[in-house]
Formats: sequence, structure tokens, C-alpha cells
Amino acid sequence: MTRANDIPNFFVYGEPSRSLDVGFLHVETVNERNSVHLGNVSPHKHTQMGQITFWYRGRGEYQIEEERYDFSAPAVSFVPSNVVHGFVIGPDTDAIVVSIADGTLRALEGFTQLPLGEPIFLQGDKGSVSWLRLSAILEMISAEYREGEPPEGKVLPGLIAVALSHIARLGEGHGSAPLSPSVALALSLRKAVDRHYRRDHPVGFYVDLLNTTPHLLDRAAREVLGMAVKSVILERRLLEAKRLLMFTIRAVEDIAAETGFKDPAYFSRFFRKRMGEAPSEWRRKHSGA
Repeated sequence: MTRANDIPNFFVYGEPSRSLDVGFLHVETVNERNSVHLGNVSPHKHTQMGQITFWYRGRGEYQIEEERYDFSAPAVSFVPSNVVHGFVIGPDTDAIVVSIADGTLRALEGFTQLPLGEPIFLQGDKGSVSWLRLSAILEMISAEYREGEPPEGKVLPGLIAVALSHIARLGEGHGSAPLSPSVALALSLRKAVDRHYRRDHPVGFYVDLLNTTPHLLDRAAREVLGMAVKSVILERRLLEAKRLLMFTIRAVEDIAAETGFKDPAYFSRFFRKRMGEAPSEWRRKHSGA
């Protein structure tokens, strides 16, 4: 069995993992990267983004964690960040792949029926009206992306929310892909942090909330998310701070309070240490304000 530390993290397949801009979106086909993978994408994960993969042509084998699915198009998956996946495909097989930053997915969570912390893989019927609708939505997403719709625009996020909801409808009656205990615990931690990061809770709060032990929670966070539990919490607070700085005109002091920092000066030091500049300076460079 592959050890967690042996599983590569990528930006998009074959490219080293890197920090993503707030609102990041990327759309391409599997065949556009064929010279890199030659139809065999080894198990890997993305630390900061989830992916929709819509297979519209061909056949192959898709893997999510330890589960493998033999498929013929049409088929679709949604894989959250930090979930291991890969595939082997036959000739003339292709898919549209939509990569969505975690921050964008969190913003869409209230607009879609699909649980965004759980992977899912579905196969369909080419003649099904529901699958034809999903195909049309993914083709629209691809067209808007290629025509230059900015990530912070309204069209692409809206279409992605609709696509995710269609996947949820198609998946009614189908369970999510099975996960190992460590992956399931790490994803539960991330979901809990999403709900509670605005309060400065200690790690023990999450241990009790998830009915686990400090050792198990720390091991799951490090193996799956690549960082300690405390860092998971701080990174979530940093992400929200960046979103508020970029997309609102709220005062830095208000943003500090909103993201769980009672002391604005401490928030500024925290932000500068991680981003290399003060919050106000970062805002000027990234929001055009």
C-alpha cells in the first residue's frame, strides 16, 4: 500500500503544488495534458482545490482512495482537496476537468445540494436527459473559461454551483465513495473548522467535537492535510481574511475580529508573517482598491 507521505501533491497534474489565488478556477480537458500522463494518471491529490471531472467520451478505470471504478462515458466525479485519486484511460477517451479552489467551494456551499466534503463517482446513460443537461453545463463552463470569464466574475461560479447540484441529483440513492478512517477524520476536521474558525477555539475543542483523541486527530491532519491541527485552523482564518480584504471594503480591524483575532495588531503580525506584507498593503495589490 502507498504511504500517505509518498502520494504526490500537484497544482494540476504534473505541476508542483503551489499557493492558489483567492477565487482560483482552472478548466482544461484530460487530453490537453496527455503528453504528461499518456493516459495513466498515478494516484495523487491536490491540497487546496477540489475537482469535477466529466468523462464525455471513451472508457477507463477511475480510482478514489482505495476504491476503483471501471467506467464508460458519460461519467462524472467530484473529489475534494486532499482526497487521493487517479485514472487509467483508453485511447480516444477525454474529460472536462474543473479545478476549484477550496475558498471558492466554501463560498458555493450554500448554493449547491452536493456535500462538498465527500468524493463521489457516478456513471450514466448517454441518452439520459439529466446527463445531457450536465454535459451542456460543463461545456458552458469550459467555453466561459476559454473566453476569459474572470474567476471573480459571476457566470463561472454560478455555473459550477449548478453543475454540482446536478451531480447531487444524479447521485441520489448512491453513496459517496468510501474513505479510510484517517481521510474521513481529516475531512470532518476541515468541515468543523469551517463552522467554528471565527472563534479562537483550542485544538481540544475539535478533539471533543469529533469524539476522537489528540493523537488520532493530529495524525489524520498531518497525513491527509499536510499540517498540524492548529495550522489547519490558522490557514482557514487566513483564507477568510484574504477573501474579506479582496472582496470587501471593511476595515482591517473589522476583518481581524471577523476571523477570530481579538487584537488587530496581532492579526497584522500574523498576516505579515504568512503573506510577507501588511493586510492593507496586500489589499492594495490584490483588490485594486
